Formats: sequence, C-alpha cells, structure tokens
Amino acid sequence: MSLLVFTALIALGSVVAGGIGALTGLGGGVIIVPLLTLGLGVDIRYAVGASLVSVIATSSGAAAAYLRDGYINLRIGMFLEVATTLGALAGGVLATWLPADWVSAIFGVVLAASALLSTQPSPAGDGVPGHPLARRLRLNGRLPAAAGGTPYAAAGVPGGFALMFGAGMLSSLLGIGAGAIKVLALDRVMRLPFKVSTTTSNFMIGVTAAAGAGVYLNRGYIDPALAMPVMLGVLSGSLLGAWLLPRAPVHRLRQVFVLVLLALAVQMLYNGVTGHHA
Repeated sequence: MSLLVFTALIALGSVVAGGIGALTGLGGGVIIVPLLTLGLGVDIRYAVGASLVSVIATSSGAAAAYLRDGYINLRIGMFLEVATTLGALAGGVLATWLPADWVSAIFGVVLAASALLSTQPSPAGDGVPGHPLARRLRLNGRLPAAAGGTPYAAAGVPGGFALMFGAGMLSSLLGIGAGAIKVLALDRVMRLPFKVSTTTSNFMIGVTAAAGAGVYLNRGYIDPALAMPVMLGVLSGSLLGAWLLPRAPVHRLRQVFVLVLLALAVQMLYNGVTGHHA
C-alpha cells in the first residue's frame, strides 16, 4: 500500500468517526483505534496517541456549534472536568506500563459496554429532583428555545463525579473520548436531557484527551505523520455531525452504531486474548 493511499484511508475513516462521535457523544476514538490497529496494522500505542489528538479535534469542532445553539451546560462540564482530568493523568501513566494485549482486551470490553449502553433508553424526564449540591453550584439549566426551553435539574452529582474519574482513566488508557461513560454519568446518573448529555460530553472529551495526550507525547507515542490526517478528518466529520444533530434521528444512528461496536469489540477481545495483532 502506498503512502498516499494509506493516508487517504486514514482521513476517510476519520471523517466517518468524527461525524458519528459528534452525533452520539461517544467520541470518535472508538472507531479510530480499531481502524488503525485492525485495518491498517498500526501499533496500538501510536494509534491511541493519534486518537487522543483526534478526540481533541472532535471536541473543538462540535463544541463551538453546540455552545452557539445553547445545548451545552458549561457549569456541569467544567465541574466534572476536575474528575476527568485527574483520571486522564492517572490513565496516561498506567497505559505506558500495560502490555499491548491487555490494552486491546480492555478496549474490547469498553466497546461491548458502549454498545449495550447505547441501546438503553434515557431515564431523563420531567420532575427529576435536583441534588442539593447541584443547586448550590448552580448546575441546573434550561434547554434552548429551539428545543422547547424546558428547565431541567441535575441529580446524582457525587455518582456522576466518581464515574467521570473512571472515564478520564479510560480516555488516556484507550485513546478514546470515553463518551460512553460520560453519557452514562450525565444521562443516567445525573438525569440530564439526552441532547444536553451528548453535547456536554463532546465539550468535555477534548479537555480530558488533552491531559492524556501530554503523557503520550512525552513518551514519544504521537507520530505527527499519523496524527495529522486523523485530526483533519475527525475535525471535518465532527463539524458535519454537529450540523446534522438537530436534524438527524440519532436513535436510528445508534442502532447501526451498536452493530459496529459489537463487531469491533469481538475483534479487539480476540486480539487481546490470543495476542494476535493485525
């Protein structure tokens, strides 16, 4: 395979990953890392490094549009970033000591869990009681006028904070935005409206990934020749995904995405258990 074809395949796959990551709040890393390792034979540590750069691009591209539209809850995002950043620093250090087979196996488990979480209905709704800490920190918010302008309250603040630490560790360890865990914390533990959860998750994943990327850069696992087409492709896809969000039936996209996640999870688990890598 020539360098031009290799780069073109990476860029095309990154556009798709960025679009899906922006639409679902799961982050594009769940596609980027398997694409690079399984499809193109890249070492998983370099794939994780490039993916972390792409996650920053996903967040930057989508968050600007979501902030303009009024979906992101900035107070919740910045409060929970304390937990995710600490977790990302811990995960980045841990990742440099774990064997590649272990990282592949953990990635497969996370992919399978993400697929299962994506099939669950959101419990958010009217009348959700807010947590006292949410009122003290003014974490409650209101949907934008285009989405009805309905006020909402944040519940389960301590549980959400704890899950965000785990999400930060997974982000650095696996090179993903850990959006599945973030959406789990925001949507199912803190009981926020679904679009607030996904957009706030997209806002947060960039800060989390930046903390972990610093560790990978210091260890020499970020290759500019690999990271550049990934970043440009994901940024383009995330801008497209942000434009499509108010118009697209996200639940249909999730149904297709679940099948992709399950297929990738099986392959990554197989690689981790058998020690076979593409």
